[in-house]
Amino acid sequence: MYERMLNKQIMPTIEEMMGHCKESAELFAILNDWLTTAFETEQTIVFPYGNNYGWGIAHRKKRKLICNIFSEDNAFTVMVRLSEKQCKSVYEQLQNYAKELIDNKYPCNDGGWIHYRITGREDLQDIQKILSVRCSK
Repeated sequence: MYERMLNKQIMPTIEEMMGHCKESAELFAILNDWLTTAFETEQTIVFPYGNNYGWGIAHRKKRKLICNIFSEDNAFTVMVRLSEKQCKSVYEQLQNYAKELIDNKYPCNDGGWIHYRITGREDLQDIQKILSVRCSK
């Protein structure tokens, strides 16, 4: 369950990544389009962090990494780094699952990394709130 695309030898297309998400493919497409339209991010297919992460899409604004989206079987995971200030600004607007991810984030400088698995519309709404904070100036 939630297997990622781990064959480094074969770079998938965005359409193949969406297909791998199966039931969550529509949400995957919505998030990619939303990031590109709302925040003018550039999408790049990457195999960034080794075999445990697999293929994903890096969204960048200029040179700044906004997030990585990793295609999974029936889901996808968004990996994003937030500062403590960003976490606090959005925390009360989120469902319990997102709050738990923030509470247990992987520490990095002033803040940390969260890995948000998207399986439904409520998750999509939460990650959009989180990414809006990440993209704000």
